[in-house]
Amino acid sequence: MPDSNVTNGKTVSELRNHAWFPWVSLALMLLLTAVQLRMQGRLWIAASGKILPWVSDTFSAENSQHVLDPYSFSHLQHGLFFFFLLLPLCPRLTWSWRFFVSATLEAGWEVLENSAFIIERYRNETAAFGYTGDTILNSMSDVACCSAGFALAYLLGAKRTLVLFLVIEVSMIASIKDSLLINVIMLIHPFQAIKDWQLGV
Repeated sequence: MPDSNVTNGKTVSELRNHAWFPWVSLALMLLLTAVQLRMQGRLWIAASGKILPWVSDTFSAENSQHVLDPYSFSHLQHGLFFFFLLLPLCPRLTWSWRFFVSATLEAGWEVLENSAFIIERYRNETAAFGYTGDTILNSMSDVACCSAGFALAYLLGAKRTLVLFLVIEVSMIASIKDSLLINVIMLIHPFQAIKDWQLGV
């Protein structure tokens, strides 16, 4: 009886060692993510039919609907964080496989973020009261931003990555009264004082 772990004479382990295998896996994962987001009711592009490269107004209905917006920087921060998280957690994986894992974690967050539960939590507990979820275009861009952050962390090293992470955090707070840290706090344990500050109450 043929070994179920053998494909065309090669074991699954041998296939995983091919340089192209992580990238094929990445493409398939992104395809499955897009399908899942569509099944959740996400639109491919903004309802207006436009595709804009950048939207700066975080309170606009166009936010999270196009390619990039201020929150794209928080997704870049995800990649900075994932790079150093995965180094000790997955020491035996090659760089390309850790890149794949990072992108998969981000894609998983995109699916969760666009679930009815998280959308309602954003609307009820944070200043994003008009949030209706991301488009698939925006979600794919978020995964790309995370991947860019992962690659940047590899190039910059630990100290410069930490500086970049903090610069993004401070810049987002100064410009849009929100950041990755504030976003996490407001999702886990909302504070009315933070919400009032964001809304200018």
